Amino acid sequence: MTVPETSASKRIGVFDSGVGGLSVLREIHGHLPNIPTIYYADQAHLPYGMRTPEDVRQLVDLAAEFLIAHGARVLVIACHTASAASLHDLRARHRDIPIVGMEPAVKPAAERTQTGVIGVLTTRVTAQSELYRKVVDRFARGVQVITQPAPELVTMVEQGTQDTPEGEAILRRYLAPLEAAHADYLVLACTHFPFLADKLQALTDIALIDPGAAVARQVTRVLPADVVPADAAHLYYTTGDPAQFQRSLNRLLGIDAPVQQAL
Repeated sequence: MTVPETSASKRIGVFDSGVGGLSVLREIHGHLPNIPTIYYADQAHLPYGMRTPEDVRQLVDLAAEFLIAHGARVLVIACHTASAASLHDLRARHRDIPIVGMEPAVKPAAERTQTGVIGVLTTRVTAQSELYRKVVDRFARGVQVITQPAPELVTMVEQGTQDTPEGEAILRRYLAPLEAAHADYLVLACTHFPFLADKLQALTDIALIDPGAAVARQVTRVLPADVVPADAAHLYYTTGDPAQFQRSLNRLLGIDAPVQQAL
């Protein structure tokens, strides 16, 4: 049973620098289909992977305030770069709201590898973060981890160019050192990258690991009791071009919904 939508509908707030977090939102909708969500894409400032951690923290603070002001009662930082730079500070600042972040899925890759070599496809900020170092130190002892920053792939997903000859060449370039080292698992440590999974899998036999489903399960566990099913439309905001984001939303998730400008 759902309750009617009101202006005060309590929602799951999901944030990313662009469309990448839609891969996590897709999982959340699958696990909690009747819970209203609000998605915030900070496309005016992407890619985050090329920014300083301080820049990222400031942008995440603005996004969190926006989402909370628009009814979010749980926050999902659906961006590895933003999580690496901001998750600890954000939780300290908003102790009354559950905050779920992204952690590179090194643990399952290290547990499953048969060759003793795994790859991590990520962004520069995530690769240089303390969070990433701690995850590798804790879960990948005795395993060779090849960290592969891939900044062009964020833009590739935003623009939908992975099926072009140029896009395929870029993907092959990033896969080459992993295949040469006999990696058998590849961690997708950026939420944009699951949208490249089909193309990547067509180019390599390396198994891919996407943490999106695990994040959705965690959201289910921490969801406050007053966030209940409602006949409320999911909301979409971007700091960039709403028409462009609307096209991406339809292209990536098959959703035809209005997108509003985040001011």
